[in-house]
Amino acid sequence: MLYRTPANIDLPPDQRPSLPRPDRVLLTTPTYYDVEYAINPHMSGNVGTVNRAAALQQWKALRATYQALDVSPVIVDGQPGLPDMVFSANQTLPFLQPDTNERGVILSRMHSAERADEVPHYADAFEDAGYRVEALPFDENLTFEGMGDAVWHPGRFLLWGGYGFRTQPAAYGAIANLLEVPILLLELQDDDYYHLDTCFCPLTPEHVLIAPAAFNDPGRALIDAQFDTIIEAPDDEARHQFACNAHCPDDTHVLIQESCEHTIDRLQRNGFRPVTLDTSEFLKAGGSVFCLKQMIW
Repeated sequence: MLYRTPANIDLPPDQRPSLPRPDRVLLTTPTYYDVEYAINPHMSGNVGTVNRAAALQQWKALRATYQALDVSPVIVDGQPGLPDMVFSANQTLPFLQPDTNERGVILSRMHSAERADEVPHYADAFEDAGYRVEALPFDENLTFEGMGDAVWHPGRFLLWGGYGFRTQPAAYGAIANLLEVPILLLELQDDDYYHLDTCFCPLTPEHVLIAPAAFNDPGRALIDAQFDTIIEAPDDEARHQFACNAHCPDDTHVLIQESCEHTIDRLQRNGFRPVTLDTSEFLKAGGSVFCLKQMIW
């Protein structure tokens, strides 16, 4: 159930079991957000530069945008000593089993020791909410960073799995077994794009926004085979303004960092309605819209 090239894919996405779009968004308060260390290239030079008051206002604007789009927020409180906990896409992989409608999450095993203690807080929150909480089989060398690297194909029970910097391919074998889900593997080869969500943004079942420089030829072939329309973000906007760390919750609106002017124009020309947001304080840590939220059922 793991695929690296189009040649061995037996079913196209539209023949996979359908999966409803999640209708709630988990957000984590940025009370303790800061850049206190450098675990990706974007953090270098930004230690101690975060304006927390500005970050809070940017986070509130993101929350209000989801509310305006009828996506209900679920709030988790940030914790002292965990400055990256605000990036709530990374600690879990939420899922909905299409045959039973059972809701659950697979817990991450963070690559960086600085972020490992974030995961139990999310495990507790999901367990309290009645979700099935799954841990990966123990292997001290196995790492997995949730929806930073594992991204659902919109509308389908089909998962995209990035690897190369934070997540190891073996994690996807365990996930495929747990969920009985096919996974399309994309190797990342540029550490500016250290997570899949920094360079790959599925918008609809047929449309995807990507940063081409992040992928090798087999990965690009997989993407070409599964989407009808591929929108390429300019490299400077993808690399420095996180254009692909956007989010489309409803097949129409695309929440995106406001400075990505060329990407915004390309989205509009493909029929999308960009909703621009200022995430400049969070760019300092290497994240934008997609990193700041976790969509849940």
